[in-house]
Amino acid sequence: MRWACRDRVFSPGERALVMGILNVTPDSFSDGGRFFEPAAAIARGRQILEQGADLIDLGAESTRPGSQPVPGDEQWRRLEPVIRALREESGACLSVDTADAGVAERALAEGVAVVNDVSALGDPRMGPVIAAAGAGVVLMHMRGAPADMQRDPRYGDAPTEIAGWLGVRRALARAAGIADDAIALDPGIGFGKALEHNLALLARLDVLVELGRPVLVGVSRKSFLGKLLDDAPVHERLEAGLAAAAVAVFGGATIVRTHDVAATVRAVRIAQAIRRRRAGDPQPTAPRSEITPRAHRP
Repeated sequence: MRWACRDRVFSPGERALVMGILNVTPDSFSDGGRFFEPAAAIARGRQILEQGADLIDLGAESTRPGSQPVPGDEQWRRLEPVIRALREESGACLSVDTADAGVAERALAEGVAVVNDVSALGDPRMGPVIAAAGAGVVLMHMRGAPADMQRDPRYGDAPTEIAGWLGVRRALARAAGIADDAIALDPGIGFGKALEHNLALLARLDVLVELGRPVLVGVSRKSFLGKLLDDAPVHERLEAGLAAAAVAVFGGATIVRTHDVAATVRAVRIAQAIRRRRAGDPQPTAPRSEITPRAHRP
């Protein structure tokens, strides 16, 4: 399986990818404000790369429960200096975490390779913008909007319903001109889901894997982990996040989105090696150079 993101072609079925989170926001649930200033964000981006991330996912709008939308112009004001600096000095593979087509268009013009869209093309302009750039896209499931998504979410069978919904959004993306091999799917752990829904998704990730596209899972520091650990605060959820990420990779996830890059790279490597052995492959996880070939580095 390949994931084509402009000039970057990943093979996440051979080694799960790690996407490092870089929030350029004052109010994100885990690290809001730490990297809000451009200099701090750029330094953190360098660190994420040094720690082994395959991609950096930059977001300028918090999507924590109860958060409010941030206008596109303000998102771009926060993102522009960070994207330009990281692209110019490292050629890093960057993803922009936005549901605003205008922000995505500007980011793509600066060389960003992936649009991570929590609304799965909720903005009608988003599909054509991504298609025109030949960029990769992550389509995420969310019930409702961040402001109200955690108000009594209900499902009959969460994994099956979410897989069906993502299949519909995948078809919408293809109708907009996005190549199928550019699409990755995210069940949206914690986005309009109660504890039991998040656990069901992780336990039955194969339902999404069967759709045949890379599956991204983001569990890092999320509240459902705290609930399982006697209400552990955000800064005490590292081990829980690593355990959940490893389970996700063993269950078939091929992209893991995380705040804790260095530790997650190691955890994912072990989970992937065990999964390969279960599948009958005697080889350990393939080296990085064999997994993330690049057509060219600008």
